[in-house]
Amino acid sequence: MIERKKELGRDRVSRLVSWGHWFALFNGFLAMIVGVRFLDSVGTPDTWLGWGYLTLSTIGHFSFLAFIVYLVMIFPVTLLLPYSKILRGYAAVVATLSLCILLYDTVIYDDYGLHLSPFVFDIAWEDLNALLQGTSYIVTPIGILILELTAANFLWKRIDKIQKVNCGNKVVAFIGICFVSSHLIHIWADAAEVHEITRFDDTYPLSYPATAKTFMESQGVERIASNNSVLPQPTLSYPKAALQCSVTEQPNMLFITVESFRADMLDAQTMPFLYQYGQQNQRFNEHLSGGNTFDSGMFSLLYAMQGSYINAEDLNYTSPIFTQKLKQQGYQLALFGPQTDPRPAAIFNDFSAQISQDNESMAETDIISVQHFNQWQHQQTAPWFAMVNLKSPENFDTPVGFLGIETVRPNSPLRPAQKVLFNQYRQSLNFIDGQIEAMLADVPANTLVIITGVNGKLFSSNHAESRSNYSPANVQVPLIVNWPGYDKAKDVNYRTSHYGIVPAIMTQLMNCTNPAREYSAGRSILSPNSETWTYVGNNRQFAIYQQNEITVIDRHGKYRIYNRDYDKRLKKKIGAPELIQVMREGRRLYNN
Repeated sequence: MIERKKELGRDRVSRLVSWGHWFALFNGFLAMIVGVRFLDSVGTPDTWLGWGYLTLSTIGHFSFLAFIVYLVMIFPVTLLLPYSKILRGYAAVVATLSLCILLYDTVIYDDYGLHLSPFVFDIAWEDLNALLQGTSYIVTPIGILILELTAANFLWKRIDKIQKVNCGNKVVAFIGICFVSSHLIHIWADAAEVHEITRFDDTYPLSYPATAKTFMESQGVERIASNNSVLPQPTLSYPKAALQCSVTEQPNMLFITVESFRADMLDAQTMPFLYQYGQQNQRFNEHLSGGNTFDSGMFSLLYAMQGSYINAEDLNYTSPIFTQKLKQQGYQLALFGPQTDPRPAAIFNDFSAQISQDNESMAETDIISVQHFNQWQHQQTAPWFAMVNLKSPENFDTPVGFLGIETVRPNSPLRPAQKVLFNQYRQSLNFIDGQIEAMLADVPANTLVIITGVNGKLFSSNHAESRSNYSPANVQVPLIVNWPGYDKAKDVNYRTSHYGIVPAIMTQLMNCTNPAREYSAGRSILSPNSETWTYVGNNRQFAIYQQNEITVIDRHGKYRIYNRDYDKRLKKKIGAPELIQVMREGRRLYNN
C-alpha cells in the first residue's frame, strides 16, 4: 500500500514536471511575441541573413529565458507542493509577472535605450507616469493572467495526450539547435564584423552572444576582414528635417582648436596675446567641452550632439550638417593639424586635409600647421572655413630653444611631479599663444574667429586617469569669439558648451530657420539654456554637470556624485529628472 502511494506520488510529480516543461514552452512563445516590440526601437533586419540570425536568436533566447524562470521559480515548488491546482495558479502568477516585467522592459528600452537593472528601475520609477499612460498597465496584466490560467488548465487536462505524441525530445532538440546556432553565427559575425548581425547584440534583455575575441587574441589571430559585411540602413535621423538656410553674407570662418586647453590657465602672464584678444571680444567664462578626450570634444563641437551618439553607425558615413551646408554654399574647407583617426570616421570628410607630418616634437608640427594655414588663406578667392588644430599642450611640448616665461608657484597644492608639469604646461601654452598671434595677424577683417579648447588637461602623464576624470580642469575650456560686425567686448557668465557653437553660427550667420533641435542638442551660446544640466562624455562614460554638483556615470549604471569643484564626493542619490532628460536626449534623434 505504501509502495503504491509512493508510485502514485512519483507519477504525479512526473506529470507535473512534464506539464511544467510544456507550460514553459508556451511562455517562451509568448515572450517571443512580446520581444518583437524591441525591434520597434532598433529596426528590423534588411537582409535574409539578418532575418535568419534574428529568428534563431529569438527562438533560442526567449525559450531559454522561459526555461530558466521555470527552473528557478516553479520546479522547486513542484517538488515541495506537488498539487496541480496550487501549482497551476502559482505558475500562472509567476508567468504573468515575468511577462509584465518583459513588457515594462520594452517600454523602458524604447524610451531610454537601456534594459531593466536596479539602477534603471530606480530612475524609471520616478518617471512612471510618463512611461505608463492610459489604463493598459491595469488591463494588460489582468488579460495575461486570464490567458496564463487558461493555458495552464488546458495543458494539464491534455498532458497525457501530449506525452503520448512523444514530440518533446524533438522540440527540445529544435530549440537547442536554434540556441547554439545563433551563438555560433554570432561568433563568426563578430570576427568578420558583419554589422547586420552584431547590431542586435544589446536588443534583448539578458542577452550575451558568444564571441571569439578572447580566444583569437590569445592565439594571436587578427579579426577577420570581411568584404561582405552588410551595413544596416541608417537608423539615425540626422538632421530630423531638411535644413532651410538663406545666406546673404558669407564671412570667412576660422576655428582654432587647442587640445588640452584649461580655462583657468588663460591669464595675462601665460598667454598675453590671447588674454588681450579676449578682452576685446566675447569671452565665455563658464564654457564646457562636450568631452574630456579629443574624440568626444571634437564631436560635440562639429556635430553639436551629446557624446552618446558618437558610436552611431550612420555617422561613420555622414559628416556634420554644419560642414555639409558650408560646402554646399561654396565655402572652401580646410583642416590643418597632425594626422588624426577620429570618431566618427566621417567627421572631417568635408575638409581638404592639410596634414602636418608628425615630428619628434609636436610643437614643430604645430608650427608647420600654422605656416600651412597662413599660406593657404592668402591663396583663397572664395569664402573659406578653416580649422587649425594645435596639439602641443597635450604633450607639454615646446620647440627646442624656446625661451618661454618664468616659472611661478601654482595656486592650488600640487605634488612635486605635478609642479614640474604645471610649469611645463604654461610654457607650452605660451608657445601656442605666439602661434595664435601669428595666425590672426593677417586674417581678413570679415572673419568669424572662434578660439577654444578641444578638452581640458590634468597635470598627469597617466592617460587612463585623464580619460576617467570629469573635473572642471579636464572639461572646462576657454571660448573666445570674434563676430564680424560686433566690436563690443563682452563677458558671458552663464554656462555654455561646445553643443551651442554650431547652432549659433547656423542661426545667426547662415540664417537657418529650422529649430536647432532638428540637427543638434538644441542649445546656443548666444542665450542661457533652459536645461539645468550639461552632458560631458561619450557612450561609455559620461558626466552630468549641474549648478552645484557633477554626477559621473559609467555604462554599467554605477555613479558617483561630486561637488562643483570635484574635490569632494557627495553621499546622495542621483537626481532622476535630469538623468531622464539626458537619456531621452540620447535617443531623440533615432528613428522610432
